[in-house]
Amino acid sequence: MTIAALIVAAGRGTRAGGPVPKQWQQLGSRPVARWTLEKFADFHPVIMVVAQDDMAVAAQVSDGLAVTLVAGGADRAASVRAGLEALAAAPPDLVLIHDVARPCVDRAVIAAVIAALDQAPAAAPALPVTDALWTGTAGRVSGTRDRDGLFRAQTPQGFHFAAILDAHRRHAGGAADDVAVARAAGLDVIITPGDERNLKITGPGDFARAAALLETGMDIRLGNGFDVHRFRDGDHVMLCGVRLAHTQGLDGHSDADVGMHALTDALYGALAEGDIGRHFPPSDPQWKGAQSHIFLRHAGGLAREKGYAISNVDVTLVCEFPKIGPHADAMRAALAEILELSPDQVSVKATTSERLGFTGRGEGIAALATAALVRT
Repeated sequence: MTIAALIVAAGRGTRAGGPVPKQWQQLGSRPVARWTLEKFADFHPVIMVVAQDDMAVAAQVSDGLAVTLVAGGADRAASVRAGLEALAAAPPDLVLIHDVARPCVDRAVIAAVIAALDQAPAAAPALPVTDALWTGTAGRVSGTRDRDGLFRAQTPQGFHFAAILDAHRRHAGGAADDVAVARAAGLDVIITPGDERNLKITGPGDFARAAALLETGMDIRLGNGFDVHRFRDGDHVMLCGVRLAHTQGLDGHSDADVGMHALTDALYGALAEGDIGRHFPPSDPQWKGAQSHIFLRHAGGLAREKGYAISNVDVTLVCEFPKIGPHADAMRAALAEILELSPDQVSVKATTSERLGFTGRGEGIAALATAALVRT
């Protein structure tokens, strides 16, 4: 199933003030639009609809991310329609349509929308109205309204792509959001849980509120890896990037560095990116005998591309021999260099299995690894 993200960023946002539209203004460490785009970096493709005059700044803000820029229309509905038409050449199964001015959206809100699309062609997050509602005239309260059944709409609003594209093509335009377009086409829309933190930057004061949420929020990922290689004829083993003389070697398609393989899988696991075999298939002859630092560098680079810093990594080697203790510091240094970390962020240790199992019988070596990633 393919899920596209469509970020609507063609508006002017004059109520927010400032010398440029709010999506290009700085919000803490980066522009509003950059925060929002990074929240959807795991989706493919990602479309950002911008005003024609903003193409240059949009390209700068999205530099390094897999984002396609599309020129928007005269109003929000026209801009969304332009983005949907750009996706139509290679239509995804689902599309998430999100306001660029909601940079604080979290993964739980997004995931709930996607999950609801299994039951309906449309879904959107919202919060029940809990405050009393008044009507007013000339600065005076003129009446009240019942709040039962009322919700505050948020984004992303998710849709089966073909259904929302058809709805927009048939719509006259001028809708407040895409749920309005969907309902006009008769689509059933599920309400999913919203989040108070998923605020929309509208006025000048909203920048400080959003910055406080974003700069203090942390996305922490943990991944684990496990690998085993049996002994074969040879005169050395590679363990965590260090060559150790030994009476046997380790059997594997690459250089069989069991410690580095486990750590690579831990990093991929933290990123939900599968394992080494997904990125470097053993069926591909180009990886036969390859040095395992190639795999580990790729995993570390992928983490950085996704905006994560590696907080620390921990590798445990399980074997009766060779003895690991005398080489542990060299292994830490090797892994630290490959991952561009300081040695105090890398742990390498060893244990035996008390002569039990295949490691206890000296038939091979096992390794376990854990990696912690942080994105702020």
